[in-house]
Amino acid sequence: MKRFLSLLGVAILAGFLTLVSYKIFLEPAPVVVNESSNNTRTQLIPAAYTALNAVSNTNTDFTFAAEKTVNAVVHVKQYGISRSPRNLMEFFRNGGPQEKRIQGAGSGVIITEDGYIVTNNHVIDGASELEVTLNNNKTYKAEVIGTAEQSDIALLKIEADEKLSYIPFGDSNAAKIGEWVLAVGNPFNLTSTVTAGIISAKSRDLNEEDRNFQSFIQTDAAINPGNSGGALVNTKGELIGINTAITSQTGSYVGYAFAVPSNNARKIVEDILEYGDVQKAIIGISTIPINAATKEEYNITTSQGVLIANVEENSGAEKAGLQKGDVIKEIDGLPINKFSDLTGYLNSKSPDDVIAVKIIRDDEKIDIPVILSKYVIQRYNINDVGVEVANAPKEYIQKFGVDHGVVISQALSPKMKRYNLKGLVISEIDGKKVDNVLEVKQIIESKHPQEDLTISLIDRNGEKREFVFQD
Repeated sequence: MKRFLSLLGVAILAGFLTLVSYKIFLEPAPVVVNESSNNTRTQLIPAAYTALNAVSNTNTDFTFAAEKTVNAVVHVKQYGISRSPRNLMEFFRNGGPQEKRIQGAGSGVIITEDGYIVTNNHVIDGASELEVTLNNNKTYKAEVIGTAEQSDIALLKIEADEKLSYIPFGDSNAAKIGEWVLAVGNPFNLTSTVTAGIISAKSRDLNEEDRNFQSFIQTDAAINPGNSGGALVNTKGELIGINTAITSQTGSYVGYAFAVPSNNARKIVEDILEYGDVQKAIIGISTIPINAATKEEYNITTSQGVLIANVEENSGAEKAGLQKGDVIKEIDGLPINKFSDLTGYLNSKSPDDVIAVKIIRDDEKIDIPVILSKYVIQRYNINDVGVEVANAPKEYIQKFGVDHGVVISQALSPKMKRYNLKGLVISEIDGKKVDNVLEVKQIIESKHPQEDLTISLIDRNGEKREFVFQD
């Protein structure tokens, strides 16, 4: 028995010494991934994404939506003209500035079988030529039908020789936070790429500092340069957004991506097709944030909503009886917690639409129907000239001996500020008569950036003078 115990002890000791020797001398050192490395080469690192594993029992299937949409998302390439030489050698060898083609790329979404395509305005801005490539590698020239610069939406048209796959519009108002979505596009020129994520937030505004309020859908589906203008779709394969922007310090995706809601994009498309431009609807109020100071000043108890600071004269809000100090809580049954909720919904409506507004006044909830009115642009900057123009009464215009035109409200550039231009009338641009600021805007924005601009100016003596501005 003693002999057996002795042999057992020797065996245990030998095994322990063997294990220690292996750990010290033979086991390979662990690999450490340094995230702060300056090496810019692409690394493919296997990783377990436990978040997906945790929800795998929900049986969410993305294949139907991917198959339904991937053929309806196109690759948009734009070509422009640059007249500047690349270097001094090129300047002297070619005798001055030479034209060359430059290229940018993004994505687009086919929305009809006869070839209408929605994309971002910044994808096609400044292009002299557009080329669209389908998922089957067929390529077509595209025409710009219309744009909405403020909303960053553009409508294109191609003439295909077949009926095209397209994505039907879904209801972006019905989309819910936490809902699964797919982003379909061409990041980094990798065509027909599909990524998945969830809706992280709605009515997200990115430009509060300049009051140019937007109302984006925020998603964590991976979106990178080249995805702009592509589709954000739900698991039914319905279009609920046009991918537009990312928030990133590196220029690449870091977890935050934003899309124009489909209801807003659809309204823009319908307006362009019917009217040639966007018919913006307004309620006719100005607002201020709800905070401790305004709650005390206006004697309100709610912390969420839109606080009316002023009601515009002759607006739909005034006619309906909205008042300063009212807090808008709902429109058409949708909660309004902040100003971007309000603007996001109004951007999907048209002038003369009637909306049901629920307000709080003196701690009482009141339902008021409001007829929306049309937003009329009053001022516009002609940056190539360096002046701002504004609408003016007919009586004022007629004093200059004409029955049409817009007035120069101020000079913008240092050069133009040297002349006494304020109050003079611009009657024509490129030989086209203008009656209001909107017509000026349409003429200017329909021109190619490299084209000359001719302004017909009526001076204080009623004489017409023409000035040509070159790029």
